[in-house]
Amino acid sequence: MKKNKGFTPDWTNTAPKPGTFRSIFKWGSPEGFKHPNRRLYETLKEKFGMGDEDFQTKGFEGNETVTCDTPVRLKPEQISRFKEIVGENNISSSDYDRLRYSTGKTVEEAMKLRQGIPCEVNDLVVHPRNKDDVREIVSYCNTEKIPVTVYGGGSSVTMGLRCVKGGITMAMNTHMNRVLSFNETNQTITVEPGIMGPAYESILNNAPEKLGAEHRYTGGHFPQSFEYSSVGGWIVTLGSGQASSYYGDMYDIVLSQEYITPAGSFKTLDFPGTATGPKVNDIMKGSEGTFGVLVSATLKIFRYMPENRRRFAFIFPTWEGAVNASREITQGEFGMPAVFRISDPEETDMALKMYGIEGTPINSIISYRGYNPMRRCLCIGSAEGEKSFTRNVKKKIKKICRKYGAMYITGYPVKNWEHGRYIDPYIREDLNDFGIMIDTLEAGVTWDNLHRLHQRVREFIKSRPGTVCMTHASHFYPQGTNLYFIFIARMNDIHEYRKFQEGIIDRIEKSGGSLSHHHGVGKMVSPWLERHLGKEQMDVLKALKKHFDPHNIMNPGGTLGFDLEENEKKN
Repeated sequence: MKKNKGFTPDWTNTAPKPGTFRSIFKWGSPEGFKHPNRRLYETLKEKFGMGDEDFQTKGFEGNETVTCDTPVRLKPEQISRFKEIVGENNISSSDYDRLRYSTGKTVEEAMKLRQGIPCEVNDLVVHPRNKDDVREIVSYCNTEKIPVTVYGGGSSVTMGLRCVKGGITMAMNTHMNRVLSFNETNQTITVEPGIMGPAYESILNNAPEKLGAEHRYTGGHFPQSFEYSSVGGWIVTLGSGQASSYYGDMYDIVLSQEYITPAGSFKTLDFPGTATGPKVNDIMKGSEGTFGVLVSATLKIFRYMPENRRRFAFIFPTWEGAVNASREITQGEFGMPAVFRISDPEETDMALKMYGIEGTPINSIISYRGYNPMRRCLCIGSAEGEKSFTRNVKKKIKKICRKYGAMYITGYPVKNWEHGRYIDPYIREDLNDFGIMIDTLEAGVTWDNLHRLHQRVREFIKSRPGTVCMTHASHFYPQGTNLYFIFIARMNDIHEYRKFQEGIIDRIEKSGGSLSHHHGVGKMVSPWLERHLGKEQMDVLKALKKHFDPHNIMNPGGTLGFDLEENEKKN
């Protein structure tokens, strides 16, 4: 391929113009960018058989002003009623707002918006001010049979916000973002669901100043979407943060919840443990807005002691060694690290470029000692908590990793990863501008099935010529872990992409992986859910749906597979 010495693509460095499609699908801050570094850029050209000339002209950028051809289907008197409930300033039926609040961050949605293809949108955006507004809205919508979709931070990657049946979108983060109570004795906090990740963590980190607390605290939940996702969104999608191996998933962190449903309102109890039958509190976690609207939650909080953090990174000679060491660490009962992550050979190759290790003395030493490219595997992590605890965790991990032939490479790679942990997704826009698709799917898996799942899913992804497949495990349990597949391909045809993505999901499920580990289900994965859980379990969930939402107004159109036609289900 022809090379232009010193050529750098014209990566976009300006915020999208207000009112454009790009301002909706672009990840994160309008002014936020992260471009491929030189090594990654050269690798992408090599992987996809591209030259500098292929990076001189951008494709669909989505810079057009948003227009929506779908007319508002609500009656004037219905819109007036919403105005009476929340006030005129808290409703909107503009084309831009309707599309913005009906759109998440899936690749398919971004592809459509880049090409100006309309998505299913709501008829009205409503911003409730408090739970009394929510109660009136849900009651009115139930009477009028108006569909309701709930919007938290907008970071859904499962088509969870798509308004297939129209209706209203209830935007929770505008007003319902307050701390309702704080109990340092019980080490809990109760918040409204619209509070965003950074605001939530800042309040806890600064609890002495902001809450009159004796200690500083952390919520312990740090998904990659942390900066642009809400606490309520974490709960209703059963999210899992990057430090979950120590703090737990949201399933573990949430103690109690308050919901308003078409059938009525309730608040679960916040006891740390009870034996009073099946827990409704557990049933509501992961319900994705299909049963009702979450209006408050009480969560566990943890001591914030960043000064005790111990970082570590290793290079393993093989993927098998990295997996075996990880299993021994999680089953060692000496305590878990917070962040813990192992990358397979293909991801390691890319990670060494992205984390700034390739070309450094560390990389030279790694290669000199026989850790060969496309076999070696990177492990990064950190321990958090009390000082002697973190010291012991790191000491034990070092011993186990060396047992499996790993080389300790300091905490330097971890610091680089921490610096980019929330900004890596910004690369997606640069790649998409030049027709390169990057997407992810993840699955929970038991230890005894990990290699089978890894091999079979990689086999499918790599069967498409010129496709990158990077895999890591980043959420660990004594009984298993997760596999997070990142696939990159030169592809801008929506139909080709959808067929490819469906094939990966199908291969994951048929290979014994869970349909989702921490992204939720939404409308994207729901066609496989009955096959995955079995008809009996789905019937139980549908019975709950019928109880809470007899008129099917809550997030209808396929979420969690509740109202799919038989021909829409995967057999």
